[in-house]
Order: sequence, then C-alpha cells, then structure tokens
Amino acid sequence: MDTSGGRWPWGWCVAALLAGGALLVSNPGEREFEAFAGEQLAAYATEELCSAGGLPLVAQLLIQNCTELIAAQRQTLGRIAAAETRRYNAGFFSLYSTQLGGQTVLPGLRIPRYRALTLAGAGQLVVVNTGREDR
Repeated sequence: MDTSGGRWPWGWCVAALLAGGALLVSNPGEREFEAFAGEQLAAYATEELCSAGGLPLVAQLLIQNCTELIAAQRQTLGRIAAAETRRYNAGFFSLYSTQLGGQTVLPGLRIPRYRALTLAGAGQLVVVNTGREDR
C-alpha cells in the first residue's frame, strides 16, 4: 500500500508556493530600475554623444573627456529616467515604460524623444523594446 500518495500533491503545492514567493521577492524594485536605467542611459549617451559627429563642434572644444563626464552622471540619469517612467507591477514581474526627451534646448536644437520598455523579474532587468523619434 502506497502511503506517500497523499504527500505528492502537497509537496508540489509547497514547492510552487516557495517558487512563487521567491519570484515575488526577487522582482526588482524601483531603486534597482533607477540604477539600471542610469547605466543604460549613460552607455547610450556615450555612444551617441562621444562618437565623431555626436556633439556640435563648440561642445567638443569645451568637453575634454566626454566618456567620463557622462559616466559621472549615471545617478542623475537614473533619477531622470525614474521620474519619466510608469511601473506596471504584476507581482511576479513588472513592466517599466519610459519616455524621455522631446524638449527644445536651443533654437534649432531639439532633444529626440526616446522610449523604452523594460521587463523586470526573477532578479533581472531586460530592455525589451526601444525607439527614437527625431521629430
């Protein structure tokens, strides 16, 4: 006679609850998103601005080390991204929808509008979609 037959369903239920609880606890929060967004924006800004033709000539003359200047702004960039982000929390995972830019800085110089969708879950943050509007 099998006496362990009644234990299997309970064992699987407990395992599922523990796994679900682990996912809930490991869902990255807003602080983790802010740090992640700062890193992502700094990398993107370095690529866009510090390469040849990225900055106007006058700015290139004034800025001695573009890469270090942008890297030093990671926290600020993260805070800006967090302020322009909506979080949709589904418990086990979250979606972060970010929209930045679109402002006119100087006459004839407008910052492009950027958008990104980030998936957070199981302790990870992954950018799943990005876009840029130059209008």
